[in-house]
Amino acid sequence: MKKILASILLVSLLQSCGRESMSEINTDPNSYYTTVPSTLVTYAEKQLTDYVTTPNVNINNFRLTMQYWQETTYLDESQYDFSTRNVTNNVWLYLYVRTLKNLDQAKKLIKAYKPTAAEAATWPKTMQNQLAIVDLLQVYTYQILVDTHGDVPYTESLDIDMNPLPKYDSGKDIYASLINRTKQNLANFDMSGLTFGSGEKFYYIAPTPSCNAACAAKLEIAKWKKFGNSLLIKLGIALADSDPALAQSTILAGINGGPIMSSADDCKLPYLTSPNYSQLYTNLVASNRTDYVAGRPFVNYLKNSSDPRIDQYFQKVNGDYVGGAIGEKSPATVNSLPGSFAYSQTTPGILLNSTEVAFYIAEASARWGIGGDPATNYAAAVTASFKQWGKTTAEADTYLAAHPYDAANWKKSIGEQAWVAMYDQPLASFNFWRRLDFPVLLPATNAVAEAGGKVPVRLKYPVSEQTTNPDNYAAGSAAIGGDKLTTKVFWDKN
Repeated sequence: MKKILASILLVSLLQSCGRESMSEINTDPNSYYTTVPSTLVTYAEKQLTDYVTTPNVNINNFRLTMQYWQETTYLDESQYDFSTRNVTNNVWLYLYVRTLKNLDQAKKLIKAYKPTAAEAATWPKTMQNQLAIVDLLQVYTYQILVDTHGDVPYTESLDIDMNPLPKYDSGKDIYASLINRTKQNLANFDMSGLTFGSGEKFYYIAPTPSCNAACAAKLEIAKWKKFGNSLLIKLGIALADSDPALAQSTILAGINGGPIMSSADDCKLPYLTSPNYSQLYTNLVASNRTDYVAGRPFVNYLKNSSDPRIDQYFQKVNGDYVGGAIGEKSPATVNSLPGSFAYSQTTPGILLNSTEVAFYIAEASARWGIGGDPATNYAAAVTASFKQWGKTTAEADTYLAAHPYDAANWKKSIGEQAWVAMYDQPLASFNFWRRLDFPVLLPATNAVAEAGGKVPVRLKYPVSEQTTNPDNYAAGSAAIGGDKLTTKVFWDKN
């Protein structure tokens, strides 16, 4: 990890400081702060979203693992060979260096900023809001790392001068800290302060004559609070089997605080046209390659369910929707390509949306009776997905009539429907699958031996950690039961 953090950090920070200049909360053109902290936040948000949404086989293969897609020609990643390309080295590059470290640097600059006389009265509250936003993004990122690997560097992960060889912290302890951080960030938001202005891309609202900067900031903060409450629900539901008491109290705090319940409050990055287009477009169009088609298990599930979302998810080939066998070469000439959304430059990158939150609440109500009636919440979650993909409430009602909530087998009901709904959110889908054990996924043909005849339940640590941080790598590996694709993360108890 020292090699990753030390050798790439400086380049990453310099690149981020050279990105386009963004308007800030003050307009002093001579202020170092007005350019750098907001640019670091913009850069970190872009890198985080790029990682979460990219289908690039060198970086993120969860669309393949969850059998949404299958590779056309090169089968390594479909067969769970993530080592040849050192995939997890890139995961840590994107998450630790390009996201977490840049956010950490933004925090330092925010704290060091000396406000002008005009800003002095409101700066403490604005600083508080900015730090809360940055920290929520760090919480989100650390959760991905724990969910992906298990124990990971946390307390020593960002200060490479003090801790060039960071220790691995317990995933359980990290989760407890992330929950506390999220609650504190929510408490720290102050509606009388400002935010980052246009330097923050997820929830930025441009001032208008009828709603000035202070008014716009209030609207932004309200959305960030919904994001924070949704993050509590996301953190809490992951602990459902490992710590039910903490899970329930955390979820209730998020529900009572007010989570994302409408697509208007979704946390997503609005990708632009060239060169800042979506990672889907980058890999499916700009690459001039045709590497992915539909996965057979997923397409067949949609067809057997008469799911109208299939025409948004995939394109017909020879008049039908056809998926390739998992782990086998699947030419695009006879298998369906992804839907048109994946070929648009501006398809937004989703971090957390109302559909995902609705499924968490449905699961919480099924498990413990919190958050409302399970059948009602299940229907609301499915309907949210239909609307997300441009379908009508009537279409959702028809589908639900044929696929009602099954209280006697609620894990199957919610697990399979979450699999369908999280089609464009494969990391979230991976978590649902591991927690609920549905859908039932069979391993790929000719899967690598280290998969043990199973679909992987985690990613291994980066190869670089074995050579540059061997003692802590060994301790971290031993603590989770071995650095294997088959080792379950701490919350995956079933």
